[in-house]
Amino acid sequence: MNQDMRLTDEPGRIAALNRLLVLDTPQEEQFEKITSLVCAVLDVPIAAVSLIDVDRQWFKSVKGLDCTQTGRDVSFCTHTITTRSALNVGDARADPRFADNPLVTGDPYIRAYLGSPLTTPDGYNIGALCAIDRRSRLFTPQQESMLATFAALVVDELELRLIAHCDALTGAMSRRAFLARVANPLPGPTSAPSTLAIMDIDFFKSINDRYGHPAGDKVLKSVVAACQSQLRPGDCIGRLGGEEFGVLFAGRDAVAAHAVAERLRVSIADLRFGIGDALQVTASFGLAELRGGAPEQAMGEADAALYLAKQQGRNRCRFAGSIYEPVDPQPALMRVSA
Repeated sequence: MNQDMRLTDEPGRIAALNRLLVLDTPQEEQFEKITSLVCAVLDVPIAAVSLIDVDRQWFKSVKGLDCTQTGRDVSFCTHTITTRSALNVGDARADPRFADNPLVTGDPYIRAYLGSPLTTPDGYNIGALCAIDRRSRLFTPQQESMLATFAALVVDELELRLIAHCDALTGAMSRRAFLARVANPLPGPTSAPSTLAIMDIDFFKSINDRYGHPAGDKVLKSVVAACQSQLRPGDCIGRLGGEEFGVLFAGRDAVAAHAVAERLRVSIADLRFGIGDALQVTASFGLAELRGGAPEQAMGEADAALYLAKQQGRNRCRFAGSIYEPVDPQPALMRVSA
C-alpha cells in the first residue's frame, strides 16, 4: 500500500495507533517537555500531543487546557491527519470547517491553529502535534518546519516507548512496564478491586533441554498469545523474567479473576506446538487482590500463592490466603508421546 492510500485506510490507522499501546496511559516527561517547547518556541498558550482514536482525540500531553480528551467531531487534529503537510489556520472564525466549532465559539476560543501530523514509520497518521493561539495569526513556513521537527521527535519517543514497553520475544509488556501498570491500574468496568496473577510455565527448563531454545521461544510466544486472546481491554500480561509472567485483571475481584485464570490455564494446556513428539505444557498461577494501593504486598502474596500451586502439583490456580480453592485439575506434566 502506498503512502497516499494510508491516509484513507482508517482500520489500518487505528491498528497502527493501538500497536503503540499508548492510549489512556499516564503523563510522561518526554512528551511534557515537547509540548512545553512548542509553547515557548512558537509563543502559544496551548500545545498538545493529540492521538486520534475511533471517536475521540486523546491527549498524551497537553499544555494550556484542563482536559485529557475531546470528541473527535470537534477536533482540529482530525483534519490534520488527512494530509502529509501541516494544517495552518490563521483565523478559525473565517474558516467554514471550524467557524461553528464549540471550541471556537466558546472556551478555549481557538483562533489560530497549527498542526503537524504524527506519521508512523509505516506511513499512518495517528494524530498530530498542535500549537493553538487565542488570537488570530498565520504561522510562518519556518514555524511549520519547526513544528514538523518536534512532531518527528514525538513519533521517535512513541517508538522508543514501545520498545521499552514490550518484551521483544513474546509481545507481552516488559517487566518495568507491567510493574508500572500494577502500581497504577486502569479502572475496570466495575468498582471491584483489581487482581494480580503471577504465572509460571511448568517444567520449562525441560522443554529447552529436550527440544532446544527455539522450541522454548515458540512455547513462550504461544502461551502469551493464548492468554492475550482471553483478556479484556484494560487487562494486561507482562513478562517478569524467563518463563514467569504477570497478569493484571482490572476491576475483577478474587472469584471473577480466578475464573479467568482458570480459562487461561486450560487454554495453555490445550496448546499444540507441532514440535517433536506432540509437546504439551501447563502453567501454574498464584493470585492476589490489589487493595489500598499496595502493589508490593500483592506481588508478594501472589508469589506465595504461586509457590503453593507448585508445591501442590502444578497446573493449578491458587489464591493468596486460600480465599478461593476449587477442585484441583490433574497434576502438571510435560507430555510427549511414546
